[in-house]
Amino acid sequence: MNTTIFDITVKTIKGEEKKLSEYEGNVLLIVNLASYCGYTPQYKGLEQLNLKYQKSGLRVLGFPCNDYGEQEPGNNEEIQTFCSRNYGVTFELFDKVHAKGSQQHPLYKFLTSSVEPRGDVSWNFEKFLVNKKGEVIARFRSSISPESPELITAIEQALAK
Repeated sequence: MNTTIFDITVKTIKGEEKKLSEYEGNVLLIVNLASYCGYTPQYKGLEQLNLKYQKSGLRVLGFPCNDYGEQEPGNNEEIQTFCSRNYGVTFELFDKVHAKGSQQHPLYKFLTSSVEPRGDVSWNFEKFLVNKKGEVIARFRSSISPESPELITAIEQALAK
C-alpha cells in the first residue's frame, strides 16, 4: 500500500512513466475526465483554474477514464486532440485509467481511500484536492464545477499553507 501519493507512478498521455513525487511542494487537483459526458464542459473551468493558479503552485492533473457510460472511448492521441481543439487544455493529461473496479489504478485506490466520503468515484469529473505534502484533503463530486466557490476556496487555502 502506498503511504503517500508521491509513492505512486503514473503514465503520461504520451506513455512515459512519471512519479507523482515530481509534484511535491505543489497543490494537485486530480480529475477523471471524459470527452462525451454532460460534465465535459468542465474542461473549460479546469483550464481556467490551471491558468489562474499555476504560478502559485496548483497543478491540474487530468486522467481520462472510460468507466462511466463509456464516455471516453478514444485513444490517448484522440483525447489529447479533443481537449486541445475544443477547450485549449494546457494542463497535464495522463494515460487512460480505471477509477473503479478490479482494474482500478493505484492512484484511484489511494485517492478513494484517503478522504471522506470513502469509496468508488461515482462519475466523470470527480475532483480530488491534494496538499503540498501529498495528503488528500478534499473530494468534490462531479456536480461541483471548477468555478464553484467551494472548490476555489479550498484551492486557495491549500496554496496559502
